[in-house]
Amino acid sequence: MLGRGRFREVVERQLDIFSADEAALLAEGKAADTAWTNAGREESEELFGDYRLVVDAVGERLYDIRESYAGTLDEETADDYREAFNRSALKRFKRYASFLEEGE
Repeated sequence: MLGRGRFREVVERQLDIFSADEAALLAEGKAADTAWTNAGREESEELFGDYRLVVDAVGERLYDIRESYAGTLDEETADDYREAFNRSALKRFKRYASFLEEGE
């Protein structure tokens, strides 16, 4: 193993591109989070459902990015890459990246 930083640059680039490409979706997630958090009792359940749909969409896109690249690597290297991707994605997109932990 070449150390923890082995995939740092590629993962950071992937997440930068994701942030730019999915800026509207990330903004939608932030707005949905604010909406359900500030909603009254009667509205909060429906608005939380809307928020979860956005969270799932973001998580699925992160998962797809991770798995697309991991598919180009041998199994052991892919596992190391997945760990690096998950670590960085969870730091950067904490509220949206739980799908990565569930989807492993």
